[in-house]
Amino acid sequence: MTVLPEHERSNPYSAYGAHGSVLVMNSGSSSLKYQLVNPVGGEAIAAGTIERIGESNGVIKHRFAGNTTTREEPVRDHAEALRIALSLFDEVGPRLADANVYAVGHRVVHGGAQFSRPVLVDDEVERQILDLAPLAPLHNPANVTGISVARELLPDVPHVAVFDTAFFSSLPEAASTYALEKETAKKYGVRRYGFHGTSHHYVSGKVARVLGRRLQDLNIIVLHLGNGASASAVRGGIAVDTSMGLTPLEGLVMGTRTGDIDPAVIFHLARNANMSIDELDDLFNKRSGIKGIAGENDFRALHDLIAAGNEDARLALDVYIHRLRKYIGAYMAVLGRIDVIAFTAGVGENDDIVRAQVVEGLAGLGIAVDPERNAVRSKEPRVISPDWTSTLVMVVPTMEELAIARLSVEIVEETEKAGKPVTFPPAAPAAPAASAEPAGSATEPSAPAEQAEPEAPQES
Repeated sequence: MTVLPEHERSNPYSAYGAHGSVLVMNSGSSSLKYQLVNPVGGEAIAAGTIERIGESNGVIKHRFAGNTTTREEPVRDHAEALRIALSLFDEVGPRLADANVYAVGHRVVHGGAQFSRPVLVDDEVERQILDLAPLAPLHNPANVTGISVARELLPDVPHVAVFDTAFFSSLPEAASTYALEKETAKKYGVRRYGFHGTSHHYVSGKVARVLGRRLQDLNIIVLHLGNGASASAVRGGIAVDTSMGLTPLEGLVMGTRTGDIDPAVIFHLARNANMSIDELDDLFNKRSGIKGIAGENDFRALHDLIAAGNEDARLALDVYIHRLRKYIGAYMAVLGRIDVIAFTAGVGENDDIVRAQVVEGLAGLGIAVDPERNAVRSKEPRVISPDWTSTLVMVVPTMEELAIARLSVEIVEETEKAGKPVTFPPAAPAAPAASAEPAGSATEPSAPAEQAEPEAPQES
C-alpha cells in the first residue's frame, strides 16, 4: 500500500482553532481522573488523578508544567474530590479562569441504545445515563456522580457526555444481535454494544491522517490492547464489528478477564462448585485472563517469567496471542480486505514481542512486521511493516482524552449553530500555537502533541 508523501497530503482546516481548552473528566467508582486539553495541538496542559475516594488514605496527584504535586489525605466523596481538583488548578496552575475553558467533557461507559453520539448534558440526560446502570453497574452510577458534581461546581460551562459505546452504534444488526430469544433480549436490552469506542474512533481516524488517505477509502482493524482489550473492524470510518459485547467481558483475553468463554461454564460452576452470581462475576472479571493462568497480568513481568522458563506464563501468552489471531482472521472475512492493522493502548503501543507474535506466519496474507521498525520505542504513530506488504501494520498511540475534548467542542458548536438557548458564556477565540498541527474533522482527528507525562488511557 502506498503512503502519500508529505507534500501531497491534505491539511484540513482546524475546526477547533476558535476555542480554548476543554476539561475532560473520568469519574470512576473510587477515583477521579482529569485533563485540561488543548483541542488544537492535542497536548494535556495539566492532568491529575484522585484515587481511593471514600477511603482513609486518598492519593492526589496534579501535573502541570513538568511538575507533579502529590498529597495523601482522606477524600470523603466525589464532590470533595472535584473541589480539591479545582483548588489545585488555582494553587498549582493553570488557573481555569485564565484557561478559557470552552466545555467539560465527561467519559461515560455505557450509552445503551439511547445514545449513539455525544450529547449536551441536562437533568434528563443525567437521568437516562443512570437508568442504564443495570448494563454497567460499576461505571454509569459513578459517571453520573461526577457529572452531577461537576455541573454544580462549574455551572457556567457546557457539559458534554461522551459514550464508550457510541462509536459502535453503527454495527449492523447481524453483528450486534445475539441469538437469544427475541422478546427477552428486547426487554432487557441484551445486544452487543462494544466499548473503548473513543479509542477506536480516534485511532482509525488518526491512521488516515498519518497516511494522508481518505478514511472513507480504508479498511482498518484496530487492536486496543491494554489491561482491558478489544478489537474492531472499521470500514470507511464506520465500525462494522467489535469484540466486546453487552459488557466489556466478551472478546479478547485480557489482563484479568476471560474474554470469549462457553456460557455453559457458568451453569457448570454454579451447579458443581456452588458458586453464586457475584462469585462468578468476580472470577470472570477479576481473577481470570492472563492473571488467572499465569498469576501475573503485567506484561513486563510476564515476559520475565517466560524467560525464566515459567510454563504457565508461556501458556498465558500463547492463549492471548491465539485469540488475537482468530479475531484478525474473522475481521479479514468481515471486511474482505485489510489495508491497515493498528496496535494501540498500553500493550499494543509498547510490547514489540506481542506485536511480532500476533502477525507471525501471516506473510502469505501480506501481513508482517519489520523487526527493526517494530523494535523502535516512540510516542509517535508509525508504520512497522516492511515495504512489500499489502497490509500496513502500524502503532498508533491512543489519546481518548483528546477525542473526548474534540467531540465536546463539536457538540457545543452544533448547539450554538442550531439556535438553541446557550446558557454559558461564549469562549473568546484562542489562537493555536504556531507549531501545532492542524486538526482534522471528527472522522480524521490528528495526533496529540508529545506530552511530558501522558496519562494512560482508562480501561473499561
